[in-house]
Amino acid sequence: MSLEPLRDLRLARAVVDRAAARRTDPAWLEQAWASPRASVLQVCDGKVLVDRDSLVLDVPVAVPATQRLFLGEHEERPYFAAIVAEPVGQRGAFAGLREIGGALGARDAGLVVHAISLANWHATHTHCPRCGSPTVPEAGGHLRRCISDDSEHYPRTDPAVIMSLVDGDDRLLLGRQASWSPGRFSTLAGFVEPGESLEAAVRREVDEEVGIGVGEVGYLGSQPWPFPSSLMLGFRAQATSTDVHLRDGEIAEARWFTRDQLLAAVRSRELTVAPTISIARRLIEQWYGGRLPTNADS
Repeated sequence: MSLEPLRDLRLARAVVDRAAARRTDPAWLEQAWASPRASVLQVCDGKVLVDRDSLVLDVPVAVPATQRLFLGEHEERPYFAAIVAEPVGQRGAFAGLREIGGALGARDAGLVVHAISLANWHATHTHCPRCGSPTVPEAGGHLRRCISDDSEHYPRTDPAVIMSLVDGDDRLLLGRQASWSPGRFSTLAGFVEPGESLEAAVRREVDEEVGIGVGEVGYLGSQPWPFPSSLMLGFRAQATSTDVHLRDGEIAEARWFTRDQLLAAVRSRELTVAPTISIARRLIEQWYGGRLPTNADS
């Protein structure tokens, strides 16, 4: 299987230097926060502060050091996120990544996924998994340390495989999760299990969800998906059978599509496919051979 890798994935266009070596220098972090060149992105409950379609990157706001996340440096400017309960300042409103992700440039997309991913982790990992004692942030928000046993805990990333499943007639299989509204379809996906290779995860997930065998598997690209902490790893998978058997209850409906059938279903609004910021959309469009109509956005 020889395929071009997925390029220009919307949420994988990171251009900011994360400057990991700076995280362990508290004095430098304080100096950078106080710098007139510092830019701060406010984060609240998985959303970021925006003004229309642009991020509000402001001067440092009044938050404790424990609520500051160092995101990196770009063009001699330090970037931070501040975890807040409500907007600080006179402009903007909070918006989620699904709402604004498609309008963001490379720099801002990288800042947003970094900030939201870290903030999500801090919100759910306030205590030590070993002893239950509180933990405190360090390293610019990239580490939490237990106040009791001094153990270190790092941000969680959950790898998930996502695949365009294609049969011998070059048809694409799309599925609808049981929790989704009628007409909303996407590629199959699932989390990688402990001790499992990515290729094995592709084959297992396809078998569990639709009962179809998979032969050759080819890697195409990846991007973060901070809902709350996934890393989506994209593949093309070649089906060795075509009869659909819905096994685990997660998928309510699965259908094979030719290119003409998919385009007609999207144009008629019978079908809604994944949003443009998702790797699922790019996998579908790579198979299709071009962009789908914009009314396919969910």
